[in-house]
Amino acid sequence: MLPDDEYYMREALKEAADAGKLGEVPVGALIVCNGRILARAHNLSERLNDATAHAEMQAFTAASEALGGKYLEECTLYVTLEPCVMCAGAAYWTRIGRIVYGAGDEKRGYTRCDCKLLHPKTKVNAGVLEKDCSLLLISFFERKRE
Repeated sequence: MLPDDEYYMREALKEAADAGKLGEVPVGALIVCNGRILARAHNLSERLNDATAHAEMQAFTAASEALGGKYLEECTLYVTLEPCVMCAGAAYWTRIGRIVYGAGDEKRGYTRCDCKLLHPKTKVNAGVLEKDCSLLLISFFERKRE
């Protein structure tokens, strides 16, 4: 784990908390390049009425715009929840250099798939601040069930 992974994951957790306040599933994402945060995003599926408006998808679009290009080889995606298959596929096409995620997703995470969804050069670091990321999701769904 790089020394900054926890710092950036805490920033992604802030995005996730913002999503939860809006009634969105609390997932937050950042894209960082050379120590600079290019994109901050969170789920917007409910607000936009768009099943594809995941935090990662929002972040990929914002980072690509900030860089002026579609490839993110020198960048790191920080996301509080393991990317789903759709987001992993999008990560492939962006050629993201690195993905760091917090909580695993036992139902919909890309690692549940028996295929290689990420670009072969993409490095992954899983479980960064996993307890914090999981707790935010668990609390959200417990409140929804009340």
